[in-house]
Amino acid sequence: MGSLESHMSIATKTGDKGETSLFGGKRVKKYDTQVEAYGGVDEATCFIGSAHDAISDPDVKQLLTDIQLNLYTIMAYLSGYKMDREKVKKHLAVIEEEIVYLEKTLPKLIRFILPQGSEASSRLHIARAMVRSAERRVVTFVDSKDEQSEDDTVTLQYLNRLSDLFFMLGRKFATKEKLT
Repeated sequence: MGSLESHMSIATKTGDKGETSLFGGKRVKKYDTQVEAYGGVDEATCFIGSAHDAISDPDVKQLLTDIQLNLYTIMAYLSGYKMDREKVKKHLAVIEEEIVYLEKTLPKLIRFILPQGSEASSRLHIARAMVRSAERRVVTFVDSKDEQSEDDTVTLQYLNRLSDLFFMLGRKFATKEKLT
């Protein structure tokens, strides 16, 4: 083990009074819409990790890892860092292609389904719900800004398609769909 003296503590105590720092050092309240936006994406990313761990298909596991990496790019943007918009747009196209593929291979949906069917399916549906929650929080933040940027548009498109993808993946991994 290394020396404790060279170890940087995660407990900085700078947030003890309900504030946090954005990228660049600006201090804001922890309930600020910007913090809520990137916090919501962070929560969704954690649930995606949980879904990842319940899936054995290596291609889907890689897709979920790529999604998490792109969500980290989006979180950095939401906290004030410059976004690699082309990277996110490129992956958005991958997600859209996967949705189209799944739509063609899964049975036609004629009724609502319950979010169950296997552990992997349930975790994917939880990830879907968390992405939807994050999307609502990002919309609140984006709407609070004086003007929207192309990065905002790409972020919202990515989150919206992502929840669609998780719905379809939830269906794919369900051993049996329970209709309402």
